[in-house]
Amino acid sequence: MRKSEKMPVCSGGSTGEYLEAIASSLPSDERVIELAEFLEAFGDSSRIKILLALSKHELCTCDISAITGLSVSAVSHQLRVLRDKKLVKYRRAGRNVYYSLDDEHVAAILDIALKHTGEEREGYQVHVVKEAGSGRRR
Repeated sequence: MRKSEKMPVCSGGSTGEYLEAIASSLPSDERVIELAEFLEAFGDSSRIKILLALSKHELCTCDISAITGLSVSAVSHQLRVLRDKKLVKYRRAGRNVYYSLDDEHVAAILDIALKHTGEEREGYQVHVVKEAGSGRRR
């Protein structure tokens, strides 16, 4: 929404007080698109398996294939996607290429995602959403 446009206000009017502050604190549309594209890489179970395996140890393509049950060709394709998203890096050792997670942030994202999905399966999830018009949390 452009700065010159007035924020819509719900009936009751109290929500309009902080809408502008929230809207202005959000990243730019360009940054949001970049984030969405980054998170797309986590939307494929084959890539998640590869990332989880690499969170345990540096591995070559053949090892990743054996662990995940994917063909070497499929692993190579998924590794290319993960490299493009800067989620994995590689190093050459002679004729071999070894892959690892790009940095500790990738491991942290996987860890948090695993914890979050575990909470949902166990039937509970903590909500820390500020209710409109109040300072209370649910």
